[in-house]
Amino acid sequence: MKRSIKRREFMQMTSAAGAIYFSGLNAMTFADSTKKLKLISPGCIKTKVRVARVYMGSSHGLWPKANLDFHAELQFYQSQFEKMKDELSDVDFVIDELVTTTEAAINLKSKLTEVDGILAIHLNIGIGEILNELLSVGKPTVVFAVPYSGHEWVNFGSLMKQPIGAKMACILTSDYSQLAAAIRPFRAIHHLREAKILNLTTRDFIEYAHSIKEQFGTDIIKIDLERMLDTFHSINEREARLLTDQWIQGATQIVEPSKEEIYKSCKLALAFEKLLAEEQAMVMTVDCYGSMFEPICLAYAFPCIGFTRLNNMGLGGICESDLRSAMTHIIFQGLVGKPGFISDPTIDESDQSIILAHCLGTTKMDGPNGPDAPYKIRTIMERQAGAVVQVQMRMNQAVTQAILASPHLIRFFTGVIIDTPVSLADDRGCRTKIKVKIDGDIEKLWKNWEHGLHRQTCYGNITKELAHFCRFKDIELINEAI
Repeated sequence: MKRSIKRREFMQMTSAAGAIYFSGLNAMTFADSTKKLKLISPGCIKTKVRVARVYMGSSHGLWPKANLDFHAELQFYQSQFEKMKDELSDVDFVIDELVTTTEAAINLKSKLTEVDGILAIHLNIGIGEILNELLSVGKPTVVFAVPYSGHEWVNFGSLMKQPIGAKMACILTSDYSQLAAAIRPFRAIHHLREAKILNLTTRDFIEYAHSIKEQFGTDIIKIDLERMLDTFHSINEREARLLTDQWIQGATQIVEPSKEEIYKSCKLALAFEKLLAEEQAMVMTVDCYGSMFEPICLAYAFPCIGFTRLNNMGLGGICESDLRSAMTHIIFQGLVGKPGFISDPTIDESDQSIILAHCLGTTKMDGPNGPDAPYKIRTIMERQAGAVVQVQMRMNQAVTQAILASPHLIRFFTGVIIDTPVSLADDRGCRTKIKVKIDGDIEKLWKNWEHGLHRQTCYGNITKELAHFCRFKDIELINEAI
């Protein structure tokens, strides 16, 4: 292994590039994108999430109290939504109505056919028939009910087991921030329908792409080698050099790669961004250990820094033409606005943990507007070549790992990060690693493991969000650790 070089020493060995100024880049630049992005991804999600916000009340209801002031109730809820306006900046409440009779609910149904979902807010007792009419439209519907809103909750469980309740989920809480959480599954459905994945490969994936298009509406497009190379060669050298210096300046350490190796990776990163902008796509993946290994990785550059950069921007960069991980990544982005971390796992039964490792790390695991994790720039471990970002993730962070194993199946588990090994002496496995103590039984997890090696891991326990999403899309959800 080459001698480790501190960032300051490395920069002194290279020519100064002056101030970082990306005047020539397109609108989705790394320099300014993280200041703008929230949950909606730029350049790919073309329209806002369309939500019907329906307040359900009964004029003859006597509980939680007689003569409930609906006007005051709606004003209060509007004040709660105002607090969440940033998180809901990509949401258009195309219907925003108080419904107090069954007849009014029936008249509303024709307007609900084009929405992504219905947020039904329970105000008082006596709304059973109103809710039934809303559910009969067949749109994803989340019922939000605070304590004292009514006694209808005693029937919600049985209603969800009936055909009319197949698209129904419930959030029964006094936590009004969960109004935003209620909309997250609608956003994920919307993102999938409008998203496009670019796949640089010579392999055939037509059958899989067709099944994904049919279930979710997502387009998966093949990018050929000639177009990729033309785009790579079109990137301005100055812009690539400036991006190179930014990555170097941000690193805590440059270990093996030369500046020229990092430069080639940054040039490829800008080419990925250009392709996504041209196609109005969300995710880029490359068959980097298959048909594109020699013509792209060996001849020009490995895609890892480019993938990290896209993930940091709220878009997506996915290793090895892994289309299932690409789809899972989009689901994570829609549900919680956070990227996934692809991993090759290994088991440690001694402390009920699983080690998740990959040479591709993402520094903004909290999303584009979140903090930056420390990183080193390394080679790819098993190749001892290229340039990758070795990220030190956050200790004691809850995580969810999942994979869209098929269009109708998601496998998942949850846990907490108990170690983030990044020392140079720890040279086994891939560069970025987290050790996760699972919520469940580690033996059951590895015995239940199916559908290949890769999974995607995001920050946070998002079990409820996944459950609602899967219910709305008729997807089986399996916890592998129980």
